[in-house]
Amino acid sequence: MAQEALSAAGSVSLWDLFWQAGFVVKLVMIGLLFASIWSWAIIIDKTMRYGSFRRQLNRFESHFWSGQSLEELYHSLSERRTTGMGALFVAAMREWKKSFEKGARSPIGLQQRIEKAMDVTLAREMDSLESRLGFLATVGSAAPFIGLFGTVIGIMTSFQAIAGSQQTSLAVVAPGIAEALLATAIGLVAAIPAVIAYNKLSSDAGKLGMRLEAFADEFSAILSRQIDEKLTQQR
Repeated sequence: MAQEALSAAGSVSLWDLFWQAGFVVKLVMIGLLFASIWSWAIIIDKTMRYGSFRRQLNRFESHFWSGQSLEELYHSLSERRTTGMGALFVAAMREWKKSFEKGARSPIGLQQRIEKAMDVTLAREMDSLESRLGFLATVGSAAPFIGLFGTVIGIMTSFQAIAGSQQTSLAVVAPGIAEALLATAIGLVAAIPAVIAYNKLSSDAGKLGMRLEAFADEFSAILSRQIDEKLTQQR
């Protein structure tokens, strides 16, 4: 009898388990599946975007250190939308040109304004890089517990069904327990990739941010020298 019950339970598909589950357990499963799908959409989008962003940084560095004048590079970039190092460069050069057009006299004040412009642009770039990573962290930490909640509800429902039928055979117990455990399994399926991707993408975003910060510091030093030279010539 037990072997027949196990054979019947083994023939039940995951789709059958889903449809046999209670309303609350179904709701948990559907929510976890949507969270998993959205997580994978974020993972794919961020992976492609970080790769593109990294290539943009490499291209800009090759142009910046090619010997091209800052004015020429600024004119070529200021006419279009820029990101990454290009955005930092344009923000700093725009502040530089505005200040000298208005007759800047204080090198310290000009340097501070340029650094502030780059800091604001850097913060905006980092916000863009790290956007939606919080969702992956949330799914990674919460999905197993949400799945466990569905499992607890499913097991409680199964025990109520056992009490109502007054039967404790495996054929009565197994389907309800399987439905309940499916919720936990889906929670783990959603959480594990989200956790791994969050750690990897956060590390990648941090490395890209460090490259941006290094460029901002280096370009600030270059402009500082040019400010001193230009103000010396004006005296």
